[in-house]
Amino acid sequence: MTTKAYLLVETAVGKTREVAASLKELDGIESVDVVTGQFDIIAIISGEDLTAVGAMVTEKIHTVSGIVRTQSCVAVGGL
Repeated sequence: MTTKAYLLVETAVGKTREVAASLKELDGIESVDVVTGQFDIIAIISGEDLTAVGAMVTEKIHTVSGIVRTQSCVAVGGL
């Protein structure tokens, strides 16, 4: 079963659109939206399991230039 997570991303000043474009290029990213509020981007990511999602965040997403911090919210079920 696929694991899905919402990734909240804070970017460096002036880097939001650049980061969003970089995230859209990564495998496993379902959507990327620039938003207002505490975070600058919300992305939906998916992977084979929690380990794959974690590896994607730490190995691919955290290496994107312009990201200041992230918060991952793993989906635990739907209606």
